[in-house]
Amino acid sequence: MPEVRLVGPNGEQVGIVPIAKAMELAREADLDLVEVAPMARPPVAKLMDYGKFKYESALKAREARRNQAQTVIKEMKLRPKIDPHDYETKKGHVVRFLKAGDKVKITIMFRGREQSRPELGYRLLQRLAQDVAELGFVEFSPKQDGRNMIMVLGPTKKKSEAMAEAREAREARIGTKRDGESDGEFEGELEDLAPEDFGTTEVDAAPQE
Repeated sequence: MPEVRLVGPNGEQVGIVPIAKAMELAREADLDLVEVAPMARPPVAKLMDYGKFKYESALKAREARRNQAQTVIKEMKLRPKIDPHDYETKKGHVVRFLKAGDKVKITIMFRGREQSRPELGYRLLQRLAQDVAELGFVEFSPKQDGRNMIMVLGPTKKKSEAMAEAREAREARIGTKRDGESDGEFEGELEDLAPEDFGTTEVDAAPQE
């Protein structure tokens, strides 16, 4: 008579029993008999609520997709003789991208006589890397590329962590609004957490864990 290695509903080992006996135990417990390892000898079957199992599996898969994060490369372009105000503005964008868990490609654009002074671009890239060192690291060192000089900064924080923190901050703000904050103030504060902050521009081939 065919037999199966039976596992109870809580993962306990029942032992090797005839299939007829396993089906009888399933009926008595009002559960399903599900084969979980057909290639084993003897096959392994488990007593479970199959409908509940399928539902929970679908929820886990949905949550996994929700938490899946892609590594995104943002780009910021600067001139070697950028003025202090513009530098601070563009540095602010770089900070925002890194906080969101994205990589940032920094491009220094040289024009005319500036091309004979590559050290200006190199020093600017070094300065920027030092200014955002708490949030990112130099993943691709400065390199001349025709009329441009390029450097890539990688975030110290994983994309998934950044997204989780953004969700928590959004939920906290929602709680604040429910406690009586005016709609105008609430909407203004949420601007920093708009979906486009996590939008994709250039997608890296390998997702970041």
